[in-house]
Amino acid sequence: MDAGGEGSGAADSTGAEAPESVEDPPAREPAVTTGVGPDDASDGGEAGFIGDPDGDGAAHLCDTWAQDCPVGQKCNVWADDGGNSWNASKCVPIDPEPDDVGEPCTVVDSPVSGFDSCVRGATCWGVDRETNIGTCVELCAGTEASPLCSDPRTHCEGRSVPLCISTCCPLEQDCSVDEACYPVGPHFSCAPDVSGPAGAYGDPCDFINVCNPGLFCADASVVPGCEDSDGCCTPFCDTRSQACKLLDLQLECVPWYEDLGQAPPGEEFVGGCWVPA
Repeated sequence: MDAGGEGSGAADSTGAEAPESVEDPPAREPAVTTGVGPDDASDGGEAGFIGDPDGDGAAHLCDTWAQDCPVGQKCNVWADDGGNSWNASKCVPIDPEPDDVGEPCTVVDSPVSGFDSCVRGATCWGVDRETNIGTCVELCAGTEASPLCSDPRTHCEGRSVPLCISTCCPLEQDCSVDEACYPVGPHFSCAPDVSGPAGAYGDPCDFINVCNPGLFCADASVVPGCEDSDGCCTPFCDTRSQACKLLDLQLECVPWYEDLGQAPPGEEFVGGCWVPA
């Protein structure tokens, strides 16, 4: 969500820009920390860890929006600097038997090599570095000003690496198995849950999707007792509830949106458990 509220004690978080034709409702800074990740929307980064969905616009040798590569190739994202985050694009051969959007996929060498088994117009996302297996996710079509996703249940997220990501409700946690609803850019989106044995309240976190379903990675300054880490996991909450106090009396259920009248339908009562400024 857009960083807009003052005094929430939140860190600078995911900041993907929305289409120019859409005005994001003002929101409180969700105290979400960032990490490596899908070129800041999507990396295939380390073991599927997800970071800030806002790319830095590094070297792009082809256009993922237009898919302007020669026949038999596709424009895919990769890391040209040896890092763990997508930061560039290039033409790569299309797999002879490509996997479709939503299907499991494999990558060659590393999650950010750019070589994967997905169809043209898709990339392998949320890759487990141990198995090199992820899921094919559609790259946004159209233009940055007017992005398009073929599935109406998804939205275009990210500038440098625009992906069509499923929307979700953080209170209902209505994502698929092995996924959770996290704040990715200005929206709540389904992403691979890579929390493993950690991810409970107060556990340290450096990535968006290392907290258990129902929790998010908040800035260390707003979670009591959070030390030696950039952030710690804390729950989403219903602003009509006092559940945060059961964890720590300092916590309050702070509305995610500063202007409640501008919250998207179904998100009017979404909040986060953190210590208000």
